[in-house]
Amino acid sequence: MLKNDTLIRALLRQPTPYTPIWIMRQAGRYLPEYNDTRARAGSFMQLCTRPDLCTEVTLQPLARFKLDAAILFSDILTIPDAMGLGLHFVEGEGPRFERPVHSEADIARLHPPDPDRELRYVMDAVWQIRRALKNELPLIGFSGSPFTLACYMVEGGASADFRTLKTLLYSRPDLLHRILDVNCRAVTAYLASQIEAGVQVVMLFDTWGGTLSAAAYREFSLAYMQRVIEALAGYRGVPKIVFTKGGGLWLDDIAAIGCDAVGLDWTMDIGEARRRTGSRVALQGNLDPAVLFASPETIRAEARRVLAAYGKGPGHVFNLGHGISQFTDPERVAALVDGVHELSREFH
Repeated sequence: MLKNDTLIRALLRQPTPYTPIWIMRQAGRYLPEYNDTRARAGSFMQLCTRPDLCTEVTLQPLARFKLDAAILFSDILTIPDAMGLGLHFVEGEGPRFERPVHSEADIARLHPPDPDRELRYVMDAVWQIRRALKNELPLIGFSGSPFTLACYMVEGGASADFRTLKTLLYSRPDLLHRILDVNCRAVTAYLASQIEAGVQVVMLFDTWGGTLSAAAYREFSLAYMQRVIEALAGYRGVPKIVFTKGGGLWLDDIAAIGCDAVGLDWTMDIGEARRRTGSRVALQGNLDPAVLFASPETIRAEARRVLAAYGKGPGHVFNLGHGISQFTDPERVAALVDGVHELSREFH
């Protein structure tokens, strides 16, 4: 039994005494201790592939802040790396693949990796983190969405316009569907293995779904996330969160795929989102990460604005509308976490 199960109950729309909070990318470069551990590891990938160091950095924000969850330290691109695409990180530029998927032959060679063999280091990290948490807090596991993974696999890294991916989408949709089918099966197996290893919540990060047209989003992103959620339905009591950055236009469609909660970026009014979704899903979000550059007084005021917009009752998990900036002062994070815990009680 968890000593603090507030997050789980909120995601399942059960009553809680306050609004729980965790932060996307809460173990990251804004923390000096994280940077020390990363330097000791030698590289980002060496950090990701060492369960002992993953455990260390996962716990670091929990030692500073009274957060309501831990999130597994890993990267969304571990799956395509395990497919043999050769992931590495270039300082100042982000992820790069040595062998991106460009040809029909490249696509034909893709197959889902075995998470218990080729991604064993992630499962070992889950086990170690759960042991270190001592049932104090829930552990969140995650994966990139099938479409978001495809964006990196085809482009070879980050992109301003995803021109190569979108050219494939419109000229050879059958090939993109082949990539997405492989990714869908890989993501499903990966999240199932994380649950079996000990995570108590799972989240799909659809970072680039919001770059699509409405029709393309439903066909190439949402449909595959729905397949993942449906395949994990047997894991009852493990809440499932779906987050599409820029996905507010499709909120009703996302809420209908069977997930327990929908993540919102900061461009969406959370009160309007609640009116649209009713009691179908919990909502997670959605403070603008840039608010954390302001004064503690402003941070508290903006946090209260989000809480008031959601209103009274269960089903809200406080978070940022996207990942925390590396330039954030940790003291500002403390002001946010403490403020949410204090201010949210009047709404419960």
